Amino acid sequence: MKKRKFKKRSTKKKNGPSYLYRQVLEFFRSNPNKTYNYKQVSHSLDIQSMEKRTEVIRIMNLMEKEEIIESIAPGKFKYLPDFKCFNGKIELTSRGAAFVIVEELAEDIHVSPSLTGQAFDGDTVVVELLHQKSGRRPEGRVLEVVERARTQFVGTVQMMKKFAFMVPDNSRIHVDFFLPKKVLKGCSDGDKVLVEFTDWPVGSPNPNGQVVEVLGPAGEHETEMHAIVAQFGFRTDFEPEVESEAESFSDIISKAEIKSRKDMRDVLTFTIDPVDAKDFDDAISFKNLGKGNYEVGVHIADVGHFVQEGSLLDQEAYERGTSVYLVDRTIPMLPERLSNNLCSLRPNEDRLAYSVIFNMKVTGKVNSYWIGKTVIHSNRRFSYEEAQEVITGQSEEYQTEIQTLNKMAHKLRADRFKNGAIAFESDEFRFELDDKGRPIEVFKKVRFDAHMMIEDFMLLANRTVAKHVHTEYKGQALPYRVHDAPNVEKMVNFINTAKKLGYDIDTRSPESISASINHMVAETEGKVEANILHPLAIRSMEKAFYTTKDTSHFGLAFDYYTHFTSPIRRYPDLLVHRLLFLYQNGRKYGRKDQLEKACNHSSKMEIQASMAERASVKYKQAEYLSERIGEEFDGIISGVTEWGIYVELDDNHCEGMVRISDMPGDFYEFHERDLAVVGRRTRRRFTFGDPVRIRVKKTNLNKRIIDFSLVND
Repeated sequence: MKKRKFKKRSTKKKNGPSYLYRQVLEFFRSNPNKTYNYKQVSHSLDIQSMEKRTEVIRIMNLMEKEEIIESIAPGKFKYLPDFKCFNGKIELTSRGAAFVIVEELAEDIHVSPSLTGQAFDGDTVVVELLHQKSGRRPEGRVLEVVERARTQFVGTVQMMKKFAFMVPDNSRIHVDFFLPKKVLKGCSDGDKVLVEFTDWPVGSPNPNGQVVEVLGPAGEHETEMHAIVAQFGFRTDFEPEVESEAESFSDIISKAEIKSRKDMRDVLTFTIDPVDAKDFDDAISFKNLGKGNYEVGVHIADVGHFVQEGSLLDQEAYERGTSVYLVDRTIPMLPERLSNNLCSLRPNEDRLAYSVIFNMKVTGKVNSYWIGKTVIHSNRRFSYEEAQEVITGQSEEYQTEIQTLNKMAHKLRADRFKNGAIAFESDEFRFELDDKGRPIEVFKKVRFDAHMMIEDFMLLANRTVAKHVHTEYKGQALPYRVHDAPNVEKMVNFINTAKKLGYDIDTRSPESISASINHMVAETEGKVEANILHPLAIRSMEKAFYTTKDTSHFGLAFDYYTHFTSPIRRYPDLLVHRLLFLYQNGRKYGRKDQLEKACNHSSKMEIQASMAERASVKYKQAEYLSERIGEEFDGIISGVTEWGIYVELDDNHCEGMVRISDMPGDFYEFHERDLAVVGRRTRRRFTFGDPVRIRVKKTNLNKRIIDFSLVND
């Protein structure tokens, strides 16, 4: 490429560029890494007449002189960008602007709504860096989409006479899809549909698509839940071949299989799960060994016995990556035959397990452990509420065993916090739905000692397996669960909000961060500001992910950690079981790159599942408040942006926005440095943690958006 002076290029002619000139320019800009002759350009722009094609030749010669394109070979031209170009991932905002994340740049590149080109949220794009004003965020424009993050989208059909448009549910997709009549699959106006993106012609304001699946009338509960699952790339059903493979397994455990395992059927074993649980993938066994020693077994359903590497079930589990939990249902990673039957540790049935068996003191000290495959027999299925009654002495069933386990769990928990673990207890809420799926009440989920007891022993098992592989099978790969120490720059919002509310966060070291956060958690227990500070702290931290690199888990204060305890609902756990069994039988695994790819995919699908869960909650929140338009509630400001303030309601924790344009009594402006919205005349400030009273203004169920207005003081 020839060298040029760094200059601002003008495409204007005396009377402005012609429409055809702009079409050719946009075509080259949209395909910056490819070469074209005039015939290819004309064909792409659907130019048939020789007169127009001659004009294309003239325009391309002019563009070469203007250094907009350059000649690569006789008659072949390529776009010549003004400035430096980068590949990156684009993230669009709900207002149409975007940020392109480029690994080699310290700052994300801001792209204004008019310059996002044909990119959808999450796509990998080529972005051209534009002139940057001193002290301002770098600006750019999208030149080309390198790779689509996804090609299927969910939205609502708007019928015209001879065609239709699909309006996407995702507020970050800012264009409607054009649907020719022949691809509508019989859908009607107002239907929710799944649409496949086909192409986006140069110069067209809308991408083209075709209907893949008609989900049903918008607004119906089943339609909306299926729409959320489809939007985030999951499926509600399994292919017949996958179901058939799951059905092929026998209910009977052979004598040979039992003989090859440690037989734990005579040891007291029970499960503790939610009252409405259908699958039980973990169990606890207990035996008093005397002299202050106890045998505690953590037994996990042996999913790997059924899901063999490379099988249809394995491929399906890999693609899904995880089970998905919506407000009213679970979309399982594996068919019901496995998840609710063969791999469910149901009471009074022999079941295959992969177990970690500890020899322990009541102080939580582990004397020794054994890891291997077992056959178990659960004596009792407890709900969390039933187990809690045993812990508090309201029930005497297995009281000695469960209360001893609870004492051990308390010690394990205390040691973890002493070593620097973060003591977060995020509030969770559930909806009570009527027979049509409409939310009629919102309840806070209560966490008992019974919940934390099971969690503590699962953490112990996960940590033990990770450390065991690291020390006993040096150099062998495993999907570790990693959580990096916080990036202080990303915590500024949380740190400033905490300080405003009277809590100092010491950022001198990871240890001081965890210690001061734990102090804050303890001090805010039961106080209203906990609803703001705890979620804000969680959002400001790095996200945990899967990788073959055996680094530490900051949040849990573990040097090595993995996921071993839920292979029926998380694919990395299944991989851990498979690899652990391989190593225990003296074999090695030589495809670390492939395993890292699986870790990356699983991390991605975990994020998608979390987004689907949040979307289902947001939908039900909007639906719940849609019946309460005009009602007033107290809340706390949970977010501040340039376009408004987010408010979380005290009673039901629904979150909505008060738009700056709707704020009465003054002209309000966003102060980015202070993360506050301030009245220009009154200087009244709104920022994180401030209590406010709001009125429900309107809801948008399709976009899952709630709008509030402030109630005047």
